[in-house]
Amino acid sequence: MSAALERRFEAARAVVDDAARMALSMRPPSGGPIAVQKSAQDWLTETDGAVEAFISRRMQALFPEDGFQGEEGGRARDGSLRWVVDPIDGTSNYARGRNRWCVSLGLLEGDRPVAGVIVAPALRETYTALAGHGAYLNGEKITASTVTDPRSAMIEMGWSSRVPKPVFMEKIGAVLDLGAMPRSGGSGALALTDVACGRLDGYIEIVINLWDVAAALVILSEAGARVSPFLRDGGIEGPGTILATAPGIADALSASVGIPLG
Repeated sequence: MSAALERRFEAARAVVDDAARMALSMRPPSGGPIAVQKSAQDWLTETDGAVEAFISRRMQALFPEDGFQGEEGGRARDGSLRWVVDPIDGTSNYARGRNRWCVSLGLLEGDRPVAGVIVAPALRETYTALAGHGAYLNGEKITASTVTDPRSAMIEMGWSSRVPKPVFMEKIGAVLDLGAMPRSGGSGALALTDVACGRLDGYIEIVINLWDVAAALVILSEAGARVSPFLRDGGIEGPGTILATAPGIADALSASVGIPLG
């Protein structure tokens, strides 16, 4: 299986790179959002469907026995190995012509993340990981932050209209009580890769979907970050909560926000 996974990993890198170039060429100009609004701050662009269809076709042609799941089309094919794609993560940024968005493709073997590729073409960044082989940014190995004091930590928290305001305020208040600096960047996948490479010391999102995290989970693991058991706790079939953190502040942050780690 190792050789089979390596073939898939190399193929995924090429396919996502092509898909990211497509998305970049279709990006709207700066200004008000050019997209359909599904709900509060939840957007859908023409590019989302085009990129997902492109990746689905390419992966089916290369590995017809594999399953496939996308944000827009749902679980289209089943298999012991399953590709999970978020065609544009950070759509609110993308729809306004901003740079902080990415194309994300993860590979699951059952309920185990085994490979991930995340390309942010406007930032010229590619994150990759294959289980057991390390995590990389533009070909250079990455590791989670060495921060040990929450008072010097930078923590991002994702926002969703599906989270009641009191719950959101409670969690962000807990981050502030630790003395950490809060951030919000509009892309869950890129926030998780920021934790993996040490640009952030933690990321919290109360309600997040599998396609947002599938590629990032293996990148985080290979980079030495600690992560809550998202897949075990229901993330395979529906939305779940995720906490990803640098190991040196993991216990303090987990206790403060009330999200257990794996």
